[in-house]
Amino acid sequence: MFAVVRTGGKQYRVAAGDKIVIEKIEGDAGASVTLGDVLLAGDGSELRSVEGFVVAAEIIAQAKADKVIVFKKRRRHNYRRKNGHRQQHTILKIVSVGGQTAKSNEGDTAPAAQA
Repeated sequence: MFAVVRTGGKQYRVAAGDKIVIEKIEGDAGASVTLGDVLLAGDGSELRSVEGFVVAAEIIAQAKADKVIVFKKRRRHNYRRKNGHRQQHTILKIVSVGGQTAKSNEGDTAPAAQA
């Protein structure tokens, strides 16, 4: 069973047991998260409906990517600027693919009319 989920503006193809590196999300190591924005799901070559489909994951670590050096220079003007940037990301382990979200009964929440 696999699914394609969207998080942090990117799409990831995941299956149970996979480890992925995504943009930083809140939570400590060991916490459970659910990825609810499932775009596609399937098993082998057949696709399934993604209505109410969620992917359960566990946060392994909050980490930083490698440093990227930003260097600007304008020749003959003695202009040099050097900056560094380390993007924060979260490492997830996919626990299960295919759980269902609890459906809310919007019709049942209306108060009963008094007689």
